[in-house]
Amino acid sequence: MIKIFNHYFHKRTLLQICFDLSLLLLALLSLVMSRVGDPALAFPSLLATYFTLAAGLLLLSGALGFYQRGSNRSLVQTAARSLLVWLLMLPLAYSVSRGMQEPMSFGLTLAAMVLVLLMLRVYAIHTKKSAMLRQRVLIFGIGERAKMVGAALTQADPNVDLIGYYAGPNEADAKDTAWGLLSMTNSLTDIVMDQQVDEIVVALTERRGGAMPMRELLDCKVKGVKVVDIATHFERTLGQIRLESVSAGWLIFGDGFGSSWLRSVVKRMFDIVCSALLLVLTLPIMLIAAVLIVLESGFPLFYFQERVGLNGRLFNVVKFRSMRADAEKDGKPRWASAQDDRITRVGKIIRKLRIDELPQLFSVLGGTMSLVGPRPERPFFVDQLTQQIPYYAVRHSVKPGVTGWAQVRYQYGASVEDSAEKLQYDLYYVKNHSLFLDILVLFETVGVVLMGKGAQ
Repeated sequence: MIKIFNHYFHKRTLLQICFDLSLLLLALLSLVMSRVGDPALAFPSLLATYFTLAAGLLLLSGALGFYQRGSNRSLVQTAARSLLVWLLMLPLAYSVSRGMQEPMSFGLTLAAMVLVLLMLRVYAIHTKKSAMLRQRVLIFGIGERAKMVGAALTQADPNVDLIGYYAGPNEADAKDTAWGLLSMTNSLTDIVMDQQVDEIVVALTERRGGAMPMRELLDCKVKGVKVVDIATHFERTLGQIRLESVSAGWLIFGDGFGSSWLRSVVKRMFDIVCSALLLVLTLPIMLIAAVLIVLESGFPLFYFQERVGLNGRLFNVVKFRSMRADAEKDGKPRWASAQDDRITRVGKIIRKLRIDELPQLFSVLGGTMSLVGPRPERPFFVDQLTQQIPYYAVRHSVKPGVTGWAQVRYQYGASVEDSAEKLQYDLYYVKNHSLFLDILVLFETVGVVLMGKGAQ
């Protein structure tokens, strides 16, 4: 994993981006060289065309999840998303070809080249990965924490080779452990060298009283093997801070969880500019939604609800009304759920497309919300969740957002268990938030809306 602007990227993701950009450049160079006598004369237009297409390709690919952490999509799913990227790239290819000689021929050839590029991407994603791109991981521990790491690794990243589990000095009953127990006759250092391990994840149940062989772990690190604790492993690999693997000391003494006046100013300016632009672009959509809501179920048009914001302060969040006006006539708060009978027909559509969230852009302009941050929750549920979930109040140290890292990484939450899962992503955001991560979340939000994921 490589950390860029406080966010972790897999080296495979960076190689895939370089692969896409290189193929696009080669395709454009071949196309221009075959049509222009003097390539030097075409260089300015070639440069502009390349950066335009490259930006479009990266944005669409990022939005549709091609650059996400380890994905287990099938060949058909990858091909379908690549086809969608190509269809969305066609208007861009047409626009950049208008200034060329024989624009129709140039545009068709360019579209064909982009299609070939995407087909090569599908092949590269699903062909057998080179050993250089795979990561060999050893889990140091045999208890429940170790098994949790192993399960998460095999499910989250298909490019990881799990070498096995190595029992710690104080871990008894090694024969009763899960599949993959490594021989205890050899030292940890010998096994790491023999198996060509790239990373050791320390997942010991007990770390006191000599349970941690510091000298052996140091020898492995000196030889170039990465050694990480379980909390850091989950942060880097899954983009979350697992509640069962962290301690108050790790949160306090580790990096992150900081902010500066410069970061606050930059984020605020970013929020103002982007929310104003989005309000202008989505105004026709909001007008249509407003008319449909009134025609189906009358007024009120908007739904106001008290939520908990920055530093625990209360504010009113505003949405288009997607439920019946008497949805909580008994006064008891309820989680929204799948097939909720309180949701109107128009409400199902605007919730699926996230149109009901658009009025919150006015709250962003007003400063009570940000474009990106943990989703604000109702005071009733906050009181309940704070008592049941450790560190839940930490998410209130930043402004709540219209969208967030948890929203693009986890499905809609409708229970205490779901809230605990989403908190793990919120903690990652609070710890590592930056303008770069905000931009990534916004791009992936576009993909969530396009694919209709997670709405209820």
